[in-house]
Amino acid sequence: MLGVTVVFGLHYIIAKSMMPDYLSPLQMVFIRLMGGALLFWIFQRFFIREKVERRDLMKLALCGFVGLTMNVGLFYVGLNYTTPVDASVIHVSNPILVLILAAILLKEKITALKLSGIVLGISGSLILILWGRHLQLGGQTALGNVLVTLNMVCYSLYLVILKPLVGKYHTMTILKWVSLFGFLCIIPISFNSMLSITFSHFDWYGWAALFYIIVITTFLIYLLINYALKHLTPTTVSYYTYLQPVFAAVTSVTVGMERITLPKIIAALLIFTGVYLVTGWKGVRRRTRDEG
Repeated sequence: MLGVTVVFGLHYIIAKSMMPDYLSPLQMVFIRLMGGALLFWIFQRFFIREKVERRDLMKLALCGFVGLTMNVGLFYVGLNYTTPVDASVIHVSNPILVLILAAILLKEKITALKLSGIVLGISGSLILILWGRHLQLGGQTALGNVLVTLNMVCYSLYLVILKPLVGKYHTMTILKWVSLFGFLCIIPISFNSMLSITFSHFDWYGWAALFYIIVITTFLIYLLINYALKHLTPTTVSYYTYLQPVFAAVTSVTVGMERITLPKIIAALLIFTGVYLVTGWKGVRRRTRDEG
Protein backbone atom coordinates (compact mmCIF):
# COMPACT_ATOMS: atom_id res chain seq x y z
CA MET A 1 0.00 0.00 0.00
CA LEU A 2 2.96 2.36 0.43
CA GLY A 3 3.59 2.23 -3.32
CA VAL A 4 -0.06 3.07 -3.95
CA THR A 5 0.26 6.07 -1.66
CA VAL A 6 3.34 7.39 -3.48
CA VAL A 7 1.62 7.07 -6.87
CA PHE A 8 -1.49 8.87 -5.66
CA GLY A 9 0.63 11.57 -4.03
CA LEU A 10 2.24 12.31 -7.39
CA HIS A 11 -1.10 11.97 -9.15
CA TYR A 12 -2.46 15.12 -7.49
CA ILE A 13 0.30 17.21 -9.07
CA ILE A 14 0.26 15.55 -12.49
CA ALA A 15 -3.53 15.59 -12.86
CA LYS A 16 -3.70 19.24 -11.80
CA SER A 17 -1.10 20.17 -14.42
CA MET A 18 -3.17 18.53 -17.16
CA MET A 19 -6.28 20.65 -16.58
CA PRO A 20 -7.45 22.63 -18.43
CA ASP A 21 -4.51 23.19 -20.83
CA TYR A 22 -4.45 19.63 -22.15
CA LEU A 23 -7.87 18.23 -21.25
CA SER A 24 -11.00 19.34 -19.41
CA PRO A 25 -11.93 17.46 -16.20
CA LEU A 26 -14.68 15.42 -17.90
CA GLN A 27 -12.38 14.59 -20.80
CA MET A 28 -9.81 13.37 -18.28
CA VAL A 29 -12.41 11.14 -16.63
CA PHE A 30 -13.59 9.71 -19.95
CA ILE A 31 -10.08 8.91 -21.24
CA ARG A 32 -8.93 7.45 -17.91
CA LEU A 33 -11.95 5.15 -17.54
CA MET A 34 -11.90 4.12 -21.20
CA GLY A 35 -8.18 3.33 -21.07
CA GLY A 36 -8.54 1.45 -17.80
CA ALA A 37 -11.46 -0.64 -19.08
CA LEU A 38 -9.56 -1.59 -22.25
CA LEU A 39 -6.46 -2.62 -20.28
CA PHE A 40 -8.41 -4.71 -17.77
CA TRP A 41 -10.41 -6.52 -20.47
CA ILE A 42 -7.28 -7.21 -22.54
CA PHE A 43 -5.22 -8.54 -19.63
CA GLN A 44 -8.05 -10.60 -18.12
CA ARG A 45 -7.74 -12.98 -21.09
CA PHE A 46 -4.49 -14.21 -19.53
CA PHE A 47 -6.21 -15.09 -16.25
CA ILE A 48 -8.96 -17.45 -15.09
CA ARG A 49 -12.32 -16.80 -16.73
CA GLU A 50 -14.93 -16.84 -14.02
CA LYS A 51 -18.68 -16.73 -14.16
CA VAL A 52 -20.06 -14.02 -11.92
CA GLU A 53 -23.34 -14.54 -10.10
CA ARG A 54 -26.12 -12.18 -11.16
CA ARG A 55 -26.52 -10.67 -7.69
CA ASP A 56 -22.77 -10.05 -7.52
CA LEU A 57 -22.86 -8.51 -10.98
CA MET A 58 -25.21 -5.88 -9.60
CA LYS A 59 -22.76 -5.20 -6.76
CA LEU A 60 -19.93 -4.84 -9.28
CA ALA A 61 -22.06 -2.41 -11.27
CA LEU A 62 -22.57 -0.38 -8.10
CA CYS A 63 -18.81 -0.49 -7.44
CA GLY A 64 -18.17 0.74 -10.97
CA PHE A 65 -20.57 3.64 -10.61
CA VAL A 66 -19.50 4.64 -7.09
CA GLY A 67 -15.81 3.69 -7.20
CA LEU A 68 -15.00 4.89 -10.72
CA THR A 69 -17.65 7.08 -12.34
CA MET A 70 -18.49 9.18 -9.28
CA ASN A 71 -15.17 8.80 -7.46
CA VAL A 72 -12.93 9.77 -10.40
CA GLY A 73 -15.40 12.28 -11.83
CA LEU A 74 -15.81 14.25 -8.61
CA PHE A 75 -12.05 14.13 -8.00
CA TYR A 76 -11.02 15.65 -11.32
CA VAL A 77 -13.74 18.29 -11.37
CA GLY A 78 -12.93 19.22 -7.76
CA LEU A 79 -9.16 19.22 -8.32
CA ASN A 80 -9.65 21.64 -11.21
CA TYR A 81 -10.90 24.20 -8.68
CA THR A 82 -8.76 23.48 -5.62
CA THR A 83 -5.04 22.81 -5.01
CA PRO A 84 -3.25 19.42 -4.99
CA VAL A 85 -2.27 19.74 -1.32
CA ASP A 86 -5.78 20.76 -0.26
CA ALA A 87 -7.26 17.82 -2.16
CA SER A 88 -4.82 15.36 -0.61
CA VAL A 89 -5.50 16.70 2.87
CA ILE A 90 -9.25 16.37 2.43
CA HIS A 91 -8.72 12.73 1.53
CA VAL A 92 -7.32 11.94 4.98
CA SER A 93 -10.85 11.99 6.37
CA ASN A 94 -11.39 8.84 4.29
CA PRO A 95 -10.45 6.45 7.15
CA ILE A 96 -13.15 7.95 9.38
CA LEU A 97 -15.86 7.28 6.83
CA VAL A 98 -14.52 3.82 6.02
CA LEU A 99 -14.35 2.99 9.72
CA ILE A 100 -17.97 4.06 10.21
CA LEU A 101 -19.22 2.33 7.05
CA ALA A 102 -17.24 -0.84 7.81
CA ALA A 103 -18.60 -0.91 11.35
CA ILE A 104 -22.18 -0.61 10.07
CA LEU A 105 -22.02 -2.83 6.99
CA LEU A 106 -19.20 -5.28 7.79
CA LYS A 107 -19.39 -5.25 11.61
CA GLU A 108 -15.71 -4.27 11.78
CA LYS A 109 -14.60 -3.54 15.35
CA ILE A 110 -13.50 -0.02 16.29
CA THR A 111 -10.68 -0.02 18.85
CA ALA A 112 -9.17 2.77 20.90
CA LEU A 113 -5.85 2.29 19.10
CA LYS A 114 -7.48 2.87 15.72
CA LEU A 115 -9.19 5.99 16.97
CA SER A 116 -5.95 7.39 18.38
CA GLY A 117 -4.21 6.78 15.05
CA ILE A 118 -7.01 8.54 13.20
CA VAL A 119 -6.79 11.56 15.51
CA LEU A 120 -3.02 11.87 15.02
CA GLY A 121 -3.28 11.42 11.27
CA ILE A 122 -6.01 13.99 10.83
CA SER A 123 -4.21 16.44 13.13
CA GLY A 124 -1.06 16.22 11.08
CA SER A 125 -2.89 16.58 7.79
CA LEU A 126 -4.85 19.61 8.96
CA ILE A 127 -1.61 21.30 9.99
CA LEU A 128 -0.46 21.13 6.37
CA ILE A 129 -3.13 23.60 5.26
CA LEU A 130 -4.20 25.41 8.45
CA TRP A 131 -0.76 26.32 9.75
CA GLY A 132 1.61 28.27 7.54
CA ARG A 133 -0.72 28.84 4.61
CA HIS A 134 -3.91 30.78 3.97
CA LEU A 135 -7.01 28.60 3.75
CA GLN A 136 -9.41 29.97 1.17
CA LEU A 137 -13.00 29.29 2.05
CA GLY A 138 -14.72 31.22 -0.68
CA GLY A 139 -15.22 31.03 -4.42
CA GLN A 140 -13.96 28.17 -6.52
CA THR A 141 -11.66 26.73 -3.86
CA ALA A 142 -14.61 26.01 -1.57
CA LEU A 143 -16.52 24.38 -4.43
CA GLY A 144 -13.49 22.25 -5.29
CA ASN A 145 -13.07 21.16 -1.68
CA VAL A 146 -16.73 20.14 -1.46
CA LEU A 147 -16.46 18.07 -4.65
CA VAL A 148 -13.26 16.38 -3.45
CA THR A 149 -14.99 15.60 -0.15
CA LEU A 150 -17.83 13.90 -2.04
CA ASN A 151 -15.19 12.04 -4.08
CA MET A 152 -13.72 10.74 -0.83
CA VAL A 153 -17.16 9.59 0.37
CA CYS A 154 -17.61 7.58 -2.84
CA TYR A 155 -14.17 5.98 -2.50
CA SER A 156 -14.91 5.00 1.11
CA LEU A 157 -18.17 3.36 0.09
CA TYR A 158 -16.41 1.59 -2.79
CA LEU A 159 -13.90 -0.04 -0.41
CA VAL A 160 -16.65 -1.31 1.86
CA ILE A 161 -18.91 -2.63 -0.93
CA LEU A 162 -16.00 -4.33 -2.68
CA LYS A 163 -14.54 -6.10 0.37
CA PRO A 164 -16.91 -9.14 0.39
CA LEU A 165 -16.25 -9.74 -3.32
CA VAL A 166 -12.43 -9.77 -3.29
CA GLY A 167 -12.28 -13.11 -1.55
CA LYS A 168 -14.85 -14.65 -3.86
CA TYR A 169 -13.51 -13.77 -7.31
CA HIS A 170 -10.15 -13.29 -8.99
CA THR A 171 -8.86 -9.71 -8.85
CA MET A 172 -8.85 -9.37 -12.64
CA THR A 173 -12.43 -10.65 -12.85
CA ILE A 174 -13.58 -7.98 -10.44
CA LEU A 175 -11.67 -5.16 -12.09
CA LYS A 176 -12.74 -5.96 -15.63
CA TRP A 177 -16.40 -5.69 -14.64
CA VAL A 178 -15.95 -2.68 -12.34
CA SER A 179 -14.00 -0.82 -15.04
CA LEU A 180 -16.58 -1.66 -17.71
CA PHE A 181 -19.52 -0.46 -15.62
CA GLY A 182 -17.61 2.65 -14.57
CA PHE A 183 -16.85 3.53 -18.19
CA LEU A 184 -20.41 2.86 -19.40
CA CYS A 185 -21.80 5.14 -16.69
CA ILE A 186 -19.50 8.04 -17.61
CA ILE A 187 -20.47 8.04 -21.32
CA PRO A 188 -23.81 9.88 -20.98
CA ILE A 189 -22.28 12.31 -18.46
CA SER A 190 -19.28 13.27 -20.59
CA PHE A 191 -20.75 12.76 -24.07
CA ASN A 192 -20.50 16.40 -25.18
CA SER A 193 -16.99 16.76 -23.75
CA MET A 194 -15.64 13.63 -25.41
CA LEU A 195 -16.76 14.85 -28.85
CA SER A 196 -14.35 17.78 -28.57
CA ILE A 197 -11.29 15.78 -27.46
CA THR A 198 -8.19 16.57 -29.54
CA PHE A 199 -4.55 15.55 -29.10
CA SER A 200 -3.00 17.89 -31.67
CA HIS A 201 -1.61 20.20 -28.95
CA PHE A 202 -0.07 17.39 -26.86
CA ASP A 203 3.69 17.54 -26.28
CA TRP A 204 5.92 14.88 -24.65
CA TYR A 205 4.78 15.89 -21.16
CA GLY A 206 1.10 15.59 -22.07
CA TRP A 207 1.56 12.08 -23.43
CA ALA A 208 3.75 11.02 -20.49
CA ALA A 209 1.23 12.39 -17.98
CA LEU A 210 -1.63 10.64 -19.77
CA PHE A 211 0.30 7.35 -19.70
CA TYR A 212 0.91 7.81 -15.95
CA ILE A 213 -2.76 8.52 -15.25
CA ILE A 214 -4.15 5.62 -17.32
CA VAL A 215 -1.58 2.85 -16.87
CA ILE A 216 -0.07 3.62 -13.46
CA THR A 217 -2.80 5.42 -11.51
CA THR A 218 -5.71 3.43 -12.94
CA PHE A 219 -4.57 -0.02 -14.09
CA LEU A 220 -1.72 -0.88 -11.70
CA ILE A 221 -3.09 0.95 -8.66
CA TYR A 222 -6.53 -0.66 -8.75
CA LEU A 223 -4.82 -4.04 -9.05
CA LEU A 224 -2.76 -3.27 -5.94
CA ILE A 225 -5.77 -1.95 -3.99
CA ASN A 226 -7.78 -5.09 -4.70
CA TYR A 227 -4.78 -7.24 -3.76
CA ALA A 228 -4.44 -5.31 -0.49
CA LEU A 229 -8.12 -5.84 0.31
CA LYS A 230 -7.52 -9.60 0.19
CA HIS A 231 -5.07 -9.27 3.08
CA LEU A 232 -6.20 -6.12 4.93
CA THR A 233 -9.45 -4.62 6.15
CA PRO A 234 -10.98 -1.68 4.23
CA THR A 235 -10.16 0.58 7.18
CA THR A 236 -6.48 -0.39 7.21
CA VAL A 237 -6.23 0.18 3.46
CA SER A 238 -7.75 3.63 3.86
CA TYR A 239 -5.26 4.60 6.61
CA TYR A 240 -2.55 5.02 3.99
CA THR A 241 -4.34 8.11 2.68
CA TYR A 242 -2.68 9.84 5.64
CA LEU A 243 0.61 9.72 3.73
CA GLN A 244 -0.73 11.28 0.53
CA PRO A 245 -0.52 14.91 1.74
CA VAL A 246 3.13 14.28 2.64
CA PHE A 247 4.02 13.04 -0.83
CA ALA A 248 1.92 15.77 -2.45
CA ALA A 249 3.72 18.41 -0.39
CA VAL A 250 7.16 16.92 -1.13
CA THR A 251 6.38 16.90 -4.84
CA SER A 252 5.18 20.50 -4.69
CA VAL A 253 8.46 21.48 -3.03
CA THR A 254 10.48 19.58 -5.62
CA VAL A 255 8.83 21.39 -8.54
CA GLY A 256 9.06 24.74 -6.78
CA MET A 257 5.41 25.19 -5.80
CA GLU A 258 6.04 25.25 -2.04
CA ARG A 259 8.85 25.18 0.50
CA ILE A 260 9.49 23.00 3.56
CA THR A 261 8.56 24.63 6.86
CA LEU A 262 8.54 23.51 10.49
CA PRO A 263 4.74 23.02 10.53
CA LYS A 264 5.02 20.66 7.56
CA ILE A 265 7.76 18.65 9.28
CA ILE A 266 5.61 18.37 12.41
CA ALA A 267 2.62 17.37 10.29
CA ALA A 268 4.62 14.65 8.56
CA LEU A 269 5.73 13.21 11.91
CA LEU A 270 2.14 13.14 13.18
CA ILE A 271 0.90 11.47 10.01
CA PHE A 272 3.54 8.73 10.02
CA THR A 273 2.90 8.12 13.73
CA GLY A 274 -0.81 7.77 13.05
CA VAL A 275 -0.20 5.21 10.30
CA TYR A 276 2.17 3.29 12.59
CA LEU A 277 -0.41 3.12 15.38
CA VAL A 278 -3.19 1.77 13.21
CA THR A 279 -1.13 -0.66 11.11
CA GLY A 280 2.34 -1.34 12.49
CA TRP A 281 1.77 -1.40 16.26
CA LYS A 282 -0.41 -4.49 16.14
CA GLY A 283 2.18 -6.31 14.05
CA VAL A 284 5.00 -5.32 16.40
CA ARG A 285 3.10 -6.63 19.42
CA ARG A 286 2.34 -9.90 17.64
CA ARG A 287 5.99 -10.43 16.66
CA THR A 288 7.10 -9.63 20.20
CA ARG A 289 4.75 -12.26 21.63
CA ASP A 290 5.90 -14.81 19.07
CA GLU A 291 9.59 -14.19 19.83
CA GLY A 292 8.94 -14.37 23.57
